[in-house]
Amino acid sequence: MTTVEPLGAVRERVLTALRQDIIAGRLRPGDRLVERELAERFEVSRVPVREAIRALVAEGFVLFETPRRTVVRRLTPTDVDELFELREALEVYAAGLAAERAGRDSLAELEELLDQAAAATRARDAERITDINTRFHDRVLAMAGNSLLISVMEPVDGRLRRLTRQNEQWSELLDEHRALYEAIASGDRDRARASALAHVQANHRTILDLLFGEDATASDEAADEV
Repeated sequence: MTTVEPLGAVRERVLTALRQDIIAGRLRPGDRLVERELAERFEVSRVPVREAIRALVAEGFVLFETPRRTVVRRLTPTDVDELFELREALEVYAAGLAAERAGRDSLAELEELLDQAAAATRARDAERITDINTRFHDRVLAMAGNSLLISVMEPVDGRLRRLTRQNEQWSELLDEHRALYEAIASGDRDRARASALAHVQANHRTILDLLFGEDATASDEAADEV
């Protein structure tokens, strides 16, 4: 007997695959999403594809240029600044809470992720590095012990991963994560917050430079000094 996949499950499957394609760069800014082509690719009807595209619009990954043309959204410097401002506010706060609340098992999990990240960095495995680094930050959020904090980060998590994946300064990222781990493990809330802030700000500058050049980074730093 053939099992029919529920429409909601089909939509989620298509949505997850398209979201990951955008985050990983397989679908690039300006690329068009055509319902018919995607329906053929996933071997589904156009209905779940249409619903998945609408969800991606709501998540900020794609936009309707015209009623008949949907493309992957091009990010502006303002988009990047706003995402990192939110990340700075929430992840710095989470790091401070994690330092106060971290248990031995949670710290051991972070240390294991650092070991995995080191191995992936030596292998220059971009996909694995991105996955491990995402899990590292997710673990810090979980260690903060604040479910509302996690729920606030969740809607923008994919957009942040789309940005941070482009940072290929992997050795520097590993060093920053080690510093953050040590700060959290110390139990010193202020040290953990300072380490998280330095990490987020460094990543922010790198992404601006990668996407828009040094002028955008300089303008952003000048604005901070005003």
